[in-house]
Amino acid sequence: MVWTRSTCVVSFILFFAHIAAVSIKHISKGNVYAEDFDEQKDISAINLAAGLDLFQGDILLQNSRNGLRDPEARWKFPIPYILADNLGLNAKGAILYAFEMFRLRSCVDFKPYEGESSYIIFQKFDGCWSEVGDQHVGQNLSIGQGCDYKAIIEHEILHALGFYHEQSRTDRDDYVNIWWDEILPGYEHNFNTYDDTFITDLNTPYDYESLMHYEPFSFNKNESAPTITAKIPEFNTIIGQRLDFSATDLERLNRMYNCTTTHTLLDHCAFEKANICGMIQGTRDDADWVHEDSTKPGEVDHTLVGRCTGAGYFMHFSTSSGMAEEAALLESRILYPKRKQQCLQFFYKMTGSPSDRLVVWIRRDDSTGNVRKLVKVQTFRGDLDQNWKIAHVTLREEKKFRYLFQGTKGDPQNSNGGIYLDDITLTETPCPAGVWTIRNFSSVLQNTVKGQKLLSPRFYNSEGYGLGLTLYPHGRVDSGGSGFLGIAFHLCSGENDAILEWPVENRQVIMTILDQEPDARNRMSSSMVFTTSKFHTSSAINNSVIWDRPSKVGSYDKDCDCFRGIDWGWSSVVSHQMLKRKSFLKNDDLIMFVDFEDITYLNQTEVQTQNTRLIPQGLILQDEEQASKEASEKVSLENALPGSLDQEQPSRQKRSVENTGPLEDHNWPPYFRDPCDPNPCQNEGICVNVKGMASCRCVSSHAFFYTGERCQAMQVHSSILGLMIGSVAGVIFLSFAIISILSQKLRQ
Repeated sequence: MVWTRSTCVVSFILFFAHIAAVSIKHISKGNVYAEDFDEQKDISAINLAAGLDLFQGDILLQNSRNGLRDPEARWKFPIPYILADNLGLNAKGAILYAFEMFRLRSCVDFKPYEGESSYIIFQKFDGCWSEVGDQHVGQNLSIGQGCDYKAIIEHEILHALGFYHEQSRTDRDDYVNIWWDEILPGYEHNFNTYDDTFITDLNTPYDYESLMHYEPFSFNKNESAPTITAKIPEFNTIIGQRLDFSATDLERLNRMYNCTTTHTLLDHCAFEKANICGMIQGTRDDADWVHEDSTKPGEVDHTLVGRCTGAGYFMHFSTSSGMAEEAALLESRILYPKRKQQCLQFFYKMTGSPSDRLVVWIRRDDSTGNVRKLVKVQTFRGDLDQNWKIAHVTLREEKKFRYLFQGTKGDPQNSNGGIYLDDITLTETPCPAGVWTIRNFSSVLQNTVKGQKLLSPRFYNSEGYGLGLTLYPHGRVDSGGSGFLGIAFHLCSGENDAILEWPVENRQVIMTILDQEPDARNRMSSSMVFTTSKFHTSSAINNSVIWDRPSKVGSYDKDCDCFRGIDWGWSSVVSHQMLKRKSFLKNDDLIMFVDFEDITYLNQTEVQTQNTRLIPQGLILQDEEQASKEASEKVSLENALPGSLDQEQPSRQKRSVENTGPLEDHNWPPYFRDPCDPNPCQNEGICVNVKGMASCRCVSSHAFFYTGERCQAMQVHSSILGLMIGSVAGVIFLSFAIISILSQKLRQ
């Protein structure tokens, strides 16, 4: 019986150890950690930190298809896409936001994957990278950590559409200097140029503002020394901009794909031409709107701000004469919407009587094909403000329609002005939840220092949450550089707080500093995107979630008579120089938008593919046609099941040593040699190129795993080992128990 009790105790201990091992393994796998929220870094810095050494820094070469030169590598629209579930929620929302930028400016469009043979799957691998052109299989586009910014995503999609980097053009050296001694050893290949047989400029000039241009400090070995500078010094702070597409980027994109229209821009008018964009004057009203220029003192247009003689037109309706309630109608051409929601944006000012009115109407199809049914949408009243103001009106039209502006005189005897209209834009996109205008911004810059901030009024989103913006004219106190704006978002207490859910998670915040270029297609606005999370905490509130109810975690602000929560944002968003170079400060006004939308529905977006998908065969560097062709012939095709998409590293199953012949000598420089070809890893290990060195990722199953520099040693998981030991101990225990029982019976 002593043996029986001892065996039972030992078996129990081993069994408990086994259960503990299994439980610990399960818990560690279930932990989820918040991503670091840091200042935006450029693609080259992100990829260097990830240990990647790709062609031109962020291009994955799989085969010889050239999106610029090979018509077969041009996409057919809409492009099918998949958002893999290893992407963060914010990355998914930022990708969809970038899609909208393409739809607004070009004929490029995207659609959810539905079994097509060609598609893009957006995944979270290490770094930011893409392939070039349509590879006619499922192809990867990586939005790794730190890549989930609008401009970076646009950059990588432009690669997928067929574009290379601007500074790799044949004529590059006519426009920029490359400081070869300042480049990291082994990364000089990123600054190579290519002739017209490989890259074409589509008959456009060199573009310092291109979204596809390297920034000055790309691949530099000295933090204070640039590797690339412009021969026109004015552009040294411009090259590598990560705001948005440049005008030339869009010109090339639209040339390549023969775009003649866009998807979401319905109408635009700056009134610079005598035909006033096809708008018509009403026939049943009392007066007309007048097409005027900026020659009269005090009457300056918004488009050109009176800077050009013989240009700078606007529409004007005088309210200083005639009779009260006399009206004038200005009516758009007939428009044909594709979506169910539109945003009418325009600039206006009302300098006459406070009782003057500007009314926006819609004329709808009356179900007989005639556009005649009038619906009043919104009314603006006089305010004696001599400044141009921006306005947004939400429309919800599904059939053909017109929009109308009705100007009405309120009190002509006490009016010395009128109503002005300029820069009308109608898009099939939602209007912003909040619009904040800061006037005389040059004076604000002069009278503030680093760390000082301005707070916006309180806005409400469609769910009823109160929200606001914080602007740091010179950045936060802890920001590294100087000469930049900082911007942040915070919640405000509001009238709906009692019925809203707190803390508020999975809401995507989009903060935009508006480039007031009149044509929305050419705006290079600065937009920053993030998504609220329960992991956003602050030590200032005992590590509570900052997105909790503002009356609980915020501080009282008498200006809004509300509580404002802790803000969350960036210290350096756009430079003061860029503000002045572009149209951010038209009339010395800085305009900002903010949106706050629930994107919980994006938590699960991945779908199973119905065909084969090209798995990335490592992050290789090949620009020789022969080498690229050879790689494409040997690349493997695997079924893309959802379970294979949640890995943190791209698959890299290279040819094994025994299945390959001797490596052909192409006289390639060292950075074009692939240390993982042939694969040095044993036991089906996956080889990864880490800064030019082969690193093996060993196979692991539920029962065993491989270790060692080349995955040469097999080990058993502790849980399995515990189970085996427990089983053996159980058998021993059972054997002793049976022997004990039999011996007792024999004695009897």
